[in-house]
Order: sequence, then structure tokens, then C-alpha cells
Amino acid sequence: MRTRWIVLGLGVLFLGAVVGSALSPTPAGAISKEMIQLQQSVDNLTQAQQSLRSAVDSNSATLRTLVQQSLDAMNQMHGQMALVEKTVQEVQANTGARIDTMTTQTQGLSDNVQDIQARVGKLSQQMNDIQGLLQSIDGKISGGSAPPAAAPSADGAASDNGGGAPPPISADTLYQNALRDFTGGKYDLARQEFSDYLANFPSNDLASNAQFYLGEIDYAQGNYKVAIGAYVKVMNQYPRSFKVAASLLKKAQAEVKLGQKQAGIRDLREVVRKYPGSDEARQAQARLHELGAPPAPR
Repeated sequence: MRTRWIVLGLGVLFLGAVVGSALSPTPAGAISKEMIQLQQSVDNLTQAQQSLRSAVDSNSATLRTLVQQSLDAMNQMHGQMALVEKTVQEVQANTGARIDTMTTQTQGLSDNVQDIQARVGKLSQQMNDIQGLLQSIDGKISGGSAPPAAAPSADGAASDNGGGAPPPISADTLYQNALRDFTGGKYDLARQEFSDYLANFPSNDLASNAQFYLGEIDYAQGNYKVAIGAYVKVMNQYPRSFKVAASLLKKAQAEVKLGQKQAGIRDLREVVRKYPGSDEARQAQARLHELGAPPAPR
């Protein structure tokens, strides 16, 4: 734009010089000299304009190259960021799945320890009962009485003396088999064994555990709605079970998996409120933090 104004200005000067030369009685030699100088000025201006245009074109080409390089770099950066984000999401998903699996396996091991403790207590009680029965038999024999009927077995069934065959498998053996298959990832087999346990030993101390693990199997297989039903059964049918807190926690996690975020947050807060200081309460607080919900009051 500036060059154009310069050219126009020189053109006006040139036109003014020509008009002035025509109107004034300037000598022919002077007019010729001025014309030559003016022509030289025009040539110099034209050359300067061409040089300026070349410089502008060169700078424009350089600028376009830099802009294109910047765009390419930005596109490459966006691609790398998308790849990093995808990788982070995959790592988080895999980590969450591994944590769920480890939590389940840890829970199974903890139940094994608690079950062993319970079994030791039961065996101790049975030994005391047997000792008392033997003392009673000794007393009756020494008094000349006939021996009593056969003592009950460790599983509570009569010994095999013609009064009926005992169960093909004991409650403890069936439960241990089911728990072992569950922790080993044999979910279909474990489901059948836990179901058999509930069908044959519904009032046993570990019946609530069997019901809980039916929910855990469905949770592990992605059947979150069915798992919630199993956890609710634990809370409703076995209100004194030590699995109630874990059932409420897993119910909340299954609700979040189903997209029922508000219901899950409500149940997580309920875990913290009802079972303060427990492992389930700590897990619920951590999950609330992951969901971006304010921590539940302790």
C-alpha cells in the first residue's frame, strides 16, 4: 500500500512537471534534462518496488512455511496427547480390574482364616461334648446300664448303624471346595457349590458367606444387577453376618458400574456411617474420592 502511494505521488509530480513545462516557457534543454531525471527517478522507484515485492513475497512464503510447521507440530502434539490419554485410561481400567481381583482374593483368604478359626472353635466344643458323653457312658456302664445309642457325628448326623446314610459330603468340605474354586477363578463350578451349600445347609454359620460369594461371582462376571440382588439377600436374611458391611459396599460399587452414581454414593456414605473404622468404611471413603464426591462425615 505504501509503495502504491509513492508511485501515485511520483506520477502526480511527473504530471505536474509535464503540465508545468507545457505552460511555462522553459528552454528545451532544461525540459530534456528534467525529463531524463524524472525517468531515472521512476526507474529507481520501479526497481525499489520490485525489490520490495520480492522481499514481501519471500517473507510471506517463509511465514506460510512457519505457520504450516506450527500446525503440523500442534497436530502431532494432539495425536500424542490422545495416545497418552488412551494409555492412561487403559492403565486405570486395568489397575481397577486388578485391584478388584486382588480385593476379592484377599477377601477369600480372610474368610479362610476366619473359617478355620470357627472350625477350631467348633471342634473344641465337639471334643468337650464327646468327652462329656464318654464320661456319661462310663458312668452308666459302671452302674450296669446298657450303652446308649450311637453318638452323633461331627456334622450333626447319626452314625451309620442302620439309621440312614450320612450326607455324601460335609458342610465344611463343600464350603472349602466352593471357596477354593472361587479364588481360583472357576466361577461356574463355585456358583454350583455355593448354591448346593445353601440348599443343604441353609442355617449353617457360613450360609451368609455362601450367599455373599454368589454375589461376588456375578459381580466378577459383570452381572451387576444380579449381584446387587445377592448382596441384598445377605443384608436382609443374615443381618448379623459379618458380611453385611461388605455386601453394602459391593452393592454400592455395582450400582456405580450400572451408571447409578447417586445411588452408589448414597450407599457408600451409608457404609461409612454404619461401620466407622472398618476396612469397608475406608474403601468407601476412597471410592467416594475417586467419584469426586465430598468425603462422608466420619
